[in-house]
Amino acid sequence: MRWSCKRSVTMAAVFLLLTILYLMLPLEFRSTGEQVWQGRTVSSSALWVDKGGYLPLNVSYQLLAGTPPTKQKYLTIGLCSVSRPKGTYLISTLSSIFSRSSPAELSSMVVVVLLADFDAQWRETTLGEITATFPSQLEAEQLLVVHAPKQYYPPLTGLKRNYNDNADRVTFRSKQNVDYSFLLQFCAGRSLLYLQLEDDVSCSQNFLSAIRGRVQQQEVVGGVPWATLEFSALGYIGKLYHSEHLPLLSRFLFLFYQEMPCDFLFSHFRVLLTQGEAIRFTPSLFQHMGSYSSFLGTFNKLKDEDFEEDLYTNPPADVYSDIPAYEDHVAAMAWSPGTGTFFWGRSPFSGNHLTVAFKQPAVVTGIIVVTGSAEGRDQLASATVELGLHPVTEKTGLGITCQEFYSVGDLQGGKMNMTDIHKKRSGHASSCLKIRVTANQNDWVIIRKIRITTEEE
Repeated sequence: MRWSCKRSVTMAAVFLLLTILYLMLPLEFRSTGEQVWQGRTVSSSALWVDKGGYLPLNVSYQLLAGTPPTKQKYLTIGLCSVSRPKGTYLISTLSSIFSRSSPAELSSMVVVVLLADFDAQWRETTLGEITATFPSQLEAEQLLVVHAPKQYYPPLTGLKRNYNDNADRVTFRSKQNVDYSFLLQFCAGRSLLYLQLEDDVSCSQNFLSAIRGRVQQQEVVGGVPWATLEFSALGYIGKLYHSEHLPLLSRFLFLFYQEMPCDFLFSHFRVLLTQGEAIRFTPSLFQHMGSYSSFLGTFNKLKDEDFEEDLYTNPPADVYSDIPAYEDHVAAMAWSPGTGTFFWGRSPFSGNHLTVAFKQPAVVTGIIVVTGSAEGRDQLASATVELGLHPVTEKTGLGITCQEFYSVGDLQGGKMNMTDIHKKRSGHASSCLKIRVTANQNDWVIIRKIRITTEEE
């Protein structure tokens, strides 16, 4: 991150000043903004977003399609879209959101699309595509399409060139901050939670249920108030917020729109709300699928390696290893998906192993093993993967093992992804899976993921 000590001190002073100004505002202070609803203008003073005495944000919205839900939802999904020099992904993104959600999940969400391009012809064409593709979602109050006219935007040219960005880049990222600011204000209060996406992503199956479960997990197990939960490793994809925080976040982006890119501002906002460390869940629920950026159409190859299109749960099993674990990164953490779920062990020797003993025998059809960190460190350099038959008690007392093992294959580059295993082994039910080290290794080892599919799936 291109950053200087002087600039850090300056930003800290500005944040402090913002906090003081906010605390000095009288509670009866109201915004004078308005919203346009299908030809009707509604004063925003009647809206939830302005009932907390927040800094004013004067903007009117044009509701282009859809009907706002009359009842508060569980989740609002927000995304902005502009014209791209190469390719378009908005329809595919919306299709992924709707097709990967059950009817019950769809009834608990509303998707808000801000068409943020100032080109009226592009907006008209895009709106036509949306209304033609998603008529049932529009009718069911599951999709809203809005626009904020150019007149409500602050200056977008002649801005400070922080980070040595050229003028075009500064204009692009500054407008993007304002786009998100306006989107967040519009979405405030429409649901309990708000999820930020981009217009070029694909979703995991039943992602809303996964989010709901992990929010409950965080509240029960963590017990610590959170500002942001992350369901993707990339940029500002899959970031979850409390709806009650959206008015503040909206104004925060607006006030500092020309200072830095929005993903930096989102991270600063989390820290200002006293959440010091990022809370990211794995596997990721959203994947970046766009090949070309909305800025100048440059090629963009970003992919989230932790993305799982079809969320999985491995069968119940006991997991153990004779490789000494570092702190609480025990062997079982490589078997169950979740935050920080990886096994981290000290330097292994030839013959060391990680063994999974299934509670019930299963016909294994596929195996995925991923070792090493996301940056490629601490991979398991030399190992073979084996399946076992006839469970017995391990002589060392570590747990259950198997009398007979046969090799499935070796790790290549610290990974394995093998399918149709049952066809090669006559469909025998296995009781164990073992990752066996075949050469001494000086580096420590991370086993990030072990996933199996079975015949029943």
